Amino acid sequence: QVQLVESGGGLVQAGGSLRLSCAASGRTDSIAGTAWFRQTPVKGREFVAAIRWSGGRTYYADSAKGRFTISRDNAKATMYLQMNNLKPEDTAVYYCAADFTLDGSGGYKNWGQGTQVTVSS
Repeated sequence: QVQLVESGGGLVQAGGSLRLSCAASGRTDSIAGTAWFRQTPVKGREFVAAIRWSGGRTYYADSAKGRFTISRDNAKATMYLQMNNLKPEDTAVYYCAADFTLDGSGGYKNWGQGTQVTVSS
């Protein structure tokens, strides 16, 4: 079993920055990749960014490209999302998730509890 705990959310003005963290515990050696998603009542859940733990390949939603950077520290079993130039439309609950298959075909099976990000205009 793998447990995920997000932190780093908060209230920030438009144009500001936040760094989210996702700490994994348990059988972290089974993690193949992790990702950030966000959810709002209007848009539902949407993909933000993902990273493979072996090799470090990254993927971004168009809305995140150029502003967000995903990274991970395998030794600490922690993933990060550096968010710059935040916009009010980035306001959401951000969740991290983990998948356990090398090609990602198994989907994201484990999820954190979420952290609120609010961007004021």
